[in-house]
Amino acid sequence: MDQRHIPADDVGYAPEEELLEQALEPPPMFRVLLLNDDFTPMEFVILVLERVFRMPHERAVQVMLDVHQKGRGVCGIYTREVAETKVALVVEWARENDYPLLAVSEPVDR
Repeated sequence: MDQRHIPADDVGYAPEEELLEQALEPPPMFRVLLLNDDFTPMEFVILVLERVFRMPHERAVQVMLDVHQKGRGVCGIYTREVAETKVALVVEWARENDYPLLAVSEPVDR
């Protein structure tokens, strides 16, 4: 069959309203947290926050203190893929430096 004669309804396009709804729906977001341990030096935690999460020094110190005093600290809120990548980078860098530092991600409630 010659494609020039196929009606537009038969080519498998989604209705315009459905596409608009999908485009307007924001992606699920995830909070990345650093977890406290008794071995990772505070200086290394600050360095991770500055390099992996691109925090200014003062903010990195505050988050490090949250990790130390409260057991965990919020590093940022990202889409799932970015959050998973940041968690993997933290864990990989910590292991390369022989530290048990852990990062986790959790869904953000809407």
